[in-house]
Amino acid sequence: MAGKIELRDATTADAPLLRAWRNDPETRRASHNPAAVGEAEHTAWLAASLASPDRLLLVAQSGDEPVGVVRADRDPGTDTWELSWTVAPPARGRGVAKAMVRLLADRLPGPLRAEVRAGNTASIRVAEHAGLTLDREHDGVLHFRRPARA
Repeated sequence: MAGKIELRDATTADAPLLRAWRNDPETRRASHNPAAVGEAEHTAWLAASLASPDRLLLVAQSGDEPVGVVRADRDPGTDTWELSWTVAPPARGRGVAKAMVRLLADRLPGPLRAEVRAGNTASIRVAEHAGLTLDREHDGVLHFRRPARA
């Protein structure tokens, strides 16, 4: 189990770390887009992410150690947030994803959703732990949802 996990806002200083995690082979296999991301593309993505009022990008830390990143994107014209996450390769298997995704999900009162590739057992458990339930499967992608909280 992970030590105490805390979330902090991502910054431009996190760019090299976030890109390394994104380009990790295991992360790429689980992603919708498995291609490696170049430095210029990642820098532009991070700048746009940090400037967007419809995106929350948070780095999970265990003490002083960054252990993952969790993101929430507001669907255009709605109050629904789509969650996604990546765990730092050295932190895998320690419960980091469950902890960080649950922390973010608990902050968001609106409806939530997440897409997980079929067969990604770890991420299925993460979505369920965050209170999302399987809604449907389409083209090898599992769609999880949580209704708005009262």
